[in-house]
Amino acid sequence: MTIKNVAVIDIGKTHAKLIVVDGESGEEIASRKIANRVLSAPPYPHYDIETLWSFIIDGLAAFLVEPGYQAISITTHGASAALLNGEGDLALPVLDYEHSYPDDIQKAYAALRPPFEETFSPALPMGLNVGAQLHYQKTAFADAFTDVTDILTYPQYWAYRLTGVKANEATSLGCHTDLWQPGKSTFSSLPETLGIAELLAPVRSAFDSPGPVLPDVAVKIGVDHDMPVYCGLHDSNASLLPHLMVRKEPFSVVSTGTWVICFGVGASLEKLDPARDTLVNVDAFGKPVPSARFMGGREFEMLTAGIKPPSEAEREAALDAVLADEILYLPNAVEGSGPYPGRKGQWLNEPRSDAERHVAASLYAAMMTASCLALVGDAQTTIVEGPFGSNGVYTQALAAMTGSDVLVTDSNSPSGTALGAALLATRHAPRQSYHAVQPRHGLSIYYDRWREMVEADYAIA
Repeated sequence: MTIKNVAVIDIGKTHAKLIVVDGESGEEIASRKIANRVLSAPPYPHYDIETLWSFIIDGLAAFLVEPGYQAISITTHGASAALLNGEGDLALPVLDYEHSYPDDIQKAYAALRPPFEETFSPALPMGLNVGAQLHYQKTAFADAFTDVTDILTYPQYWAYRLTGVKANEATSLGCHTDLWQPGKSTFSSLPETLGIAELLAPVRSAFDSPGPVLPDVAVKIGVDHDMPVYCGLHDSNASLLPHLMVRKEPFSVVSTGTWVICFGVGASLEKLDPARDTLVNVDAFGKPVPSARFMGGREFEMLTAGIKPPSEAEREAALDAVLADEILYLPNAVEGSGPYPGRKGQWLNEPRSDAERHVAASLYAAMMTASCLALVGDAQTTIVEGPFGSNGVYTQALAAMTGSDVLVTDSNSPSGTALGAALLATRHAPRQSYHAVQPRHGLSIYYDRWREMVEADYAIA
């Protein structure tokens, strides 16, 4: 059957979406979303899996009628794994990666985890290393963990719910889990150390179709033929995939959302600094990609909570005031990750209006992004996609601070995440349209002042 449209399950940290992508143009032609709720009930904060499943099934049924689709693909946030029991159900809930563990468990894991040189995965707080999650679950919930028969990465858990086939996949394993060796395309020493090597499902390509939907799922969504499901991939790597298929390296991609992920495609792995939240991601083709990141979308929401974006006139006046009066935000609004971990965020000169706060927060996000790009090797071309692409202060500041040719995917271009997941099924990457960003001049003194303060105060551990 010709695949004209693809239904994409897109589970981000903040929202879950179901999107139908036109396989020829890459356009989103239908979508719906819900909040990705975290339940605080015992044994630990965890995702509301059954509500997500109902949302997925209801959406797949509705979209099968209109606009229709011929395949299903999946992309999710990283730093999550599903633990199954012998009946194929969850042996333990899917842990929220923002949950922090007792100090003794953290210290025990720190002594077990492989070195950065093996995994290119930095030591991260909370459950941002999946290996830390698995160690916590095995240590703190030993009785329940004895029931675990299979461990799946998160996109592949949803593929399993649809097809009954258990798998893992390299983009999710290579996303700071401590479980993978990106340079060797194999598991690290950690699974053996934790005694879970036999529990990890086989690794499949993101492009594989593990099977059609199960008969009972087919009945629920109303499909009367084999509906292929594709293995799926990590969401930031989904955003990267369309560019990998049409552009020659080296270049950088800044994927913005709850996290801002900076990919240095074609950059060297040798100079990465694990103390500054640099790492190696693994792309959909299995190749290592030097990366750096910070929780930029979350930070921007925190810094601009309750205020509206300024008008163009308000923005220009506020920008002049922010630069003249050195209204600077110093990292971090969200502590524990990013290029300056260990710092506690604060204002140097408080904004006096909503417009000034919005502009200063946009400049802060651009400066943090520029710092991340510098850590993975500045490329001559930088592509910005996602929500920050529509923030002119951010993109123009980024162009000025990096000296890079900054390109922004146009608003009529498809969402990188949804398109990337759809490409697993269609293998056809439509050429996206971009607009070049003119650098915002007059920022050099402001940026130099910020760097002087944050870098002088930051000691690499």
